[in-house]
Amino acid sequence: MTALPAAPPPGTERTKTRLLDLVKRHGPQTAQDLAARLEVSIPAARRHLCDLQEQGLLEARTERPGGRGRPQHVFALTERGEAAFPKTYSSLCVDVLRHIETLYGEGAVLEVLGARNAEIAARLRPEMPLGRPLAERLQALVARLNEHGFEATASREEAGWTLTQHNCPNLTVARHYAQLCAAELSLYTELLQVPVTRETRIACGQGRCHYRVG
Repeated sequence: MTALPAAPPPGTERTKTRLLDLVKRHGPQTAQDLAARLEVSIPAARRHLCDLQEQGLLEARTERPGGRGRPQHVFALTERGEAAFPKTYSSLCVDVLRHIETLYGEGAVLEVLGARNAEIAARLRPEMPLGRPLAERLQALVARLNEHGFEATASREEAGWTLTQHNCPNLTVARHYAQLCAAELSLYTELLQVPVTRETRIACGQGRCHYRVG
């Protein structure tokens, strides 16, 4: 009979959470510093650090304290580790757009988002040249969307191609400003250079954003 994997000792996850919080609060730390702050042994601290590295939450670096002295190994948060902490970006975006709308009118929000679209399109257009098949351009778009947390997929159906987003990383903003979704649709149309039609929208309470492409 195969033995079940041992459950983590009580308090293990809490210790890892505290460790991440210490690195967030104090910046890159050595294993010795973290062990002292957590009041655990250095080998115990290293085990937690190893686990957090495997989870992609921490990375090891070699730095000189204060820019001089002997190099030492420190542990710092990765982008994924930073993302584990609460952010207020979405509420900040809503506030900024609200002030733009109040000061300059509803059309100004769409102008701002349109300018953002133009910048994104200029950056991504070389990855989706018109000479490539639509399937390749669509897959390139899916790859970019997934880098930003959209959990996108593309599939071929009898009626043509579809693009589905299973997550909306901008949901808070999209619920307040439908212009964001309109700008998103315009961006996809411009990048793919074919008609794109949205059929469902997460911001409207549906389970996914679903598009017909071509």
